[in-house]
Amino acid sequence: MSSGAFCRWVMRFSSLFLVLLLSFAASACMRGGSIETALQVERPSMETTASVVRPNVGIPQSSALQEMREENVAVPVSEAGMTAIAEPDRVSTPALEQVALITPPKPQLRPEPAAPATRGRVYRSRFSDAKPINFGKVTPQHHAVHGVDVSRWQGDIDWQKLRERGANFAYIKATDGVDHIDPMFKKNWNAAHLAGIRRGAYHFFFWCRTAADQAEWFIRNVPKVKGALPPVLDVEWNHLSSCKWRPSRAEVLEKMKVFMDRLERHYGQRPIIYTAPDFYADNLKGAFPNHPFWLRAVAQHPSKVYPGRDWVFWQYSGSGLSQGVNGKIDLNVFHGDERAWWRWISKTTG
Repeated sequence: MSSGAFCRWVMRFSSLFLVLLLSFAASACMRGGSIETALQVERPSMETTASVVRPNVGIPQSSALQEMREENVAVPVSEAGMTAIAEPDRVSTPALEQVALITPPKPQLRPEPAAPATRGRVYRSRFSDAKPINFGKVTPQHHAVHGVDVSRWQGDIDWQKLRERGANFAYIKATDGVDHIDPMFKKNWNAAHLAGIRRGAYHFFFWCRTAADQAEWFIRNVPKVKGALPPVLDVEWNHLSSCKWRPSRAEVLEKMKVFMDRLERHYGQRPIIYTAPDFYADNLKGAFPNHPFWLRAVAQHPSKVYPGRDWVFWQYSGSGLSQGVNGKIDLNVFHGDERAWWRWISKTTG
């Protein structure tokens, strides 16, 4: 192509392009726009949305998502190959739980009630009795440390008032047999402790069940806690019991030994034996010389009812009266003065 012909072709092509360009601009102006608008190239938006896609960089996933991965099930992903998760304020509960496993929050500990001090105030007895007894020269009032024993039959107890009236210790009915727990035990156990009363638990023995099973039942239901008084085995004849069998003396002693040995191994404390005059006469004279005794004697002093037997606690009334309790309550004393009491507490409760 000659140079003249080429120049003529370029001019014709340029004229055609200019006509097309002017037509396009005129059309844009007719729509209320501008040439700049007509020629603008689309740019990516800089706005963000509430839902985002983030790389999977070890952020704990929901339990359902984790199960899908473990079972080799396809997990939905975004086009960029990243697992889509919600914003932090929309994280599911399972995901939060897994976060806690990796970075546990600082625990919010509730302060537990402080245990009573090794030594404390001994409240003098201000109990009364619906059926007072004249015990002679040595009466319960000659003893410095008084206490009570309770069960469901005392109902709701105001333990603070009971302490102020003279309850420095309390034995609380826990179990009997292999399947019964006193329905008030847990409430009484905790409330007595909060009131600052030295507490212990006792088991009423059922002669128609094995000693080992009864020991395990007691251990299952009575917590092992520092400062608690030694556990008590309550052995007596109960004419109201559905069990009418009265084992021989040898059988009684064997059953008691099995029960007490098991408790001593578990709690690290030698159990106390509670008993009444008729049962003692039939089975316990001269028996268990190395075990502490808690003796019921509501008409005479223990020295007359149980001659020759040392004792730690004396239950002197089943008809006691006190503020904090509706109805009657059993009253007891510790054998010794305040100094002896604290020595015994230190020795038996650690």
